[in-house]
Amino acid sequence: MTPSPTGPSRRQVIVAAAAAAAAPLVTAAPAAATGPKRTWDLTLLGTSDTHGNVYNWDYYRDAEYDDSRQNDVGVAKLATLINQIRAERRGKATLVLDAGDTIQGTPLATYYAKQEPITVTGEKHPMARAMNVIEYDAVTLGNHEFNYGLPLLDKWIRQLGFPALAANAINVATGKPAFLPYVIKKVSPGFAAPPVRVGILGLTNPGTAIWDRAHVEGVLRFDDMIATAAKYVPIMRDRGADIILISAHGGDSGTSSYGPELPNENPTAMIAEQVPGIDAILFGHAHAEVPERFVTNKSTGEQVLLSEPSRWGQRLTRMDFTLIRERGQWKITKKSAALLNTNTVVEDPKVLAAVRKQHEKTVAYVNQVVARSTVELSAAESRYQDTPILDFINHVQTETVSAALAGTAYAGLPVLSIAAPFSRTAVFPAGDVKIRDVAGLYVYDNTLEAVVLSGVEVRAYLEYSARYFRIHAPGAPVNPDTISDPAVPDYNYDAFSGIDYDIDISRPVGQRITRLVLPGTDTPVADGAQFVVAVNNYRRSGGGNFPGIVKTQVYNAQQEIRQLLIDWAQARGAIDPADFFQPNWRLVREGVPVF
Repeated sequence: MTPSPTGPSRRQVIVAAAAAAAAPLVTAAPAAATGPKRTWDLTLLGTSDTHGNVYNWDYYRDAEYDDSRQNDVGVAKLATLINQIRAERRGKATLVLDAGDTIQGTPLATYYAKQEPITVTGEKHPMARAMNVIEYDAVTLGNHEFNYGLPLLDKWIRQLGFPALAANAINVATGKPAFLPYVIKKVSPGFAAPPVRVGILGLTNPGTAIWDRAHVEGVLRFDDMIATAAKYVPIMRDRGADIILISAHGGDSGTSSYGPELPNENPTAMIAEQVPGIDAILFGHAHAEVPERFVTNKSTGEQVLLSEPSRWGQRLTRMDFTLIRERGQWKITKKSAALLNTNTVVEDPKVLAAVRKQHEKTVAYVNQVVARSTVELSAAESRYQDTPILDFINHVQTETVSAALAGTAYAGLPVLSIAAPFSRTAVFPAGDVKIRDVAGLYVYDNTLEAVVLSGVEVRAYLEYSARYFRIHAPGAPVNPDTISDPAVPDYNYDAFSGIDYDIDISRPVGQRITRLVLPGTDTPVADGAQFVVAVNNYRRSGGGNFPGIVKTQVYNAQQEIRQLLIDWAQARGAIDPADFFQPNWRLVREGVPVF
């Protein structure tokens, strides 16, 4: 054999080997490094809580969306960011997931659930159109996916070009998952590399059992998210998943807005801490911005990466994973996450085109005039003062329930009503009031129900509601912007009509209702008095964990409160506070009104 012109001859090799064999035995020095191992990477793009936002549009103002932080909204904005990153990473592994609450939240979504429901028309839901253009890899079902009933949810899922996941939603009749629990996606990390098998587990929120009891009771149960993750992570590993990602519709605080009767509402950090084998969790539900959070798993010591991308399409989560191939297995050596702001890009024209006709039809609908208001009515002060616009809601609810109970065993009971200040910006202008103005006041798709409460239950309910306010000592300044406890959202503070009461914000929580009397009198409400109370289905089902309200309804006609408000205004043609405003509550300190 002719030796290589650049290499040693066969004789040189033999001589060198013999010399080495004759040399005295010494401890060998470590071999010189051959260089860093080859790395690949995987990127996860995550969205959550898009809530029916496709266009960067505020249907309540009939204008481009804007807020004090110059945020933009909408899936069309998300699409542009996603497409940019996919283009940058062409040939590399990129996944796109959503963590739920997709088909409820805007007049656009409501229109195709209520005015022209997709279950009747067969039309494709606007959120299916938009997300199919983007080509998501999977979506997790959020609790708001159940708001319009299971037939509409099923229709929407069948319209998607990708899987909808919810491992802990169980069919009561069969004891099996009602939806797909997980998928394992094969993705190519780049040239000449074997595929990476990515397991994606979807977990939905147990609170659905309360919030949408009318739709799911007896049909679905919602198991603990932590226990469900512990069940499925080993299964996905056994079935070949190299990487485990969870898409969870639940916050990371470890607390719930309801009591202990259901599994935890916000257990994401607990899942990371307690369930071994998870690499990262995309989560939603709390509408918070969590760019990057690491949680140490107690069993393995591994760092689990968490991220939550705000709400409505304002942010996109980007998670990046560095991978190496070791002993025939993929291993993550580095991971990080960040949030991208959608106000940095324009809307994707393909998404806009896919939904344009539905958007335009919704805009035309919400701009229909329903009545004329004699004066401007604003919700700006409704949290801390009795205002006509909140009394408008309570008046319509009271009138509806009273009419329905006429001639029944409950006809002789006084009817009270409860309403929450859902919006701080809602306004009925003087003059024409449009559907969008009413929808801006009542932003949720709640239905009206009624129950019977005793006087002692009404007092307990009011005491619980009054926890909304911070303690303000007599004489101390009161700033309306900071009057409330930030731990209690506006939608979990209720004002009653039909009784007169004072809330003393100088007193401790639980001792604040210092005056509770029959309307227009000084007669205290007796503990044993009986009242019919009009209430929305969210609250009556246990939302907010208010005491005494979860009981059998005496009225439940499945009528949407927003539509009842629209119908009332249309029937009368005029909205005049003189017809419904009855000031009946106030904030005080030692009997002195705060405002």
